[in-house]
Amino acid sequence: MGIKNKIHEGHLHYLTLTVVDWIDVFTRPIYRHIILDSLKFCQERKGLELYAWVLMSNHLHMIAAAKDGFHLSDILRDFKKFTSRSIVTAIQMENESRREWMLHRFQFPANVHSKVINHKFWQDGNEAKEIHSNEFLQQKLDYIHQNPVRAEIVQEPEHYLYSSAIDYAGGKGLLPIILID
Repeated sequence: MGIKNKIHEGHLHYLTLTVVDWIDVFTRPIYRHIILDSLKFCQERKGLELYAWVLMSNHLHMIAAAKDGFHLSDILRDFKKFTSRSIVTAIQMENESRREWMLHRFQFPANVHSKVINHKFWQDGNEAKEIHSNEFLQQKLDYIHQNPVRAEIVQEPEHYLYSSAIDYAGGKGLLPIILID
């Protein structure tokens, strides 16, 4: 990860994790649930503090931090490594109409990366933006929750299942979060 998007411990970060070539993988529930289960595991076992999130068809936005004694960069590295392998395996095992095309798209960037074996699912980096002000925090929180509205998936942010917007509207979402006052 470059200096530009360096993760500093002890701060909230706005993060964007994007699928290679912006491929719309998360249109199928099985792939979305791999992400949800992995985020929940990271919360329970790896020290991930999740304040807001939205999973779109080809990317994940989060406002997150790491608990004391944990490192957000390590959590993200492990999350991306595990979900990459799990989703590629699921694509190979499922009755996926786009199987060959998707696997080819994930193989191509793997061929040019010495650290990657077979498939590269996530783009490099996390587009980590350190949150220093309440204004920036509110801007990113609104951006995350309005993402499905801008994509014309729902009319109201809290109606999108794969987001923390329901939590901020007084309901209970799919993942536990820490509400920002």
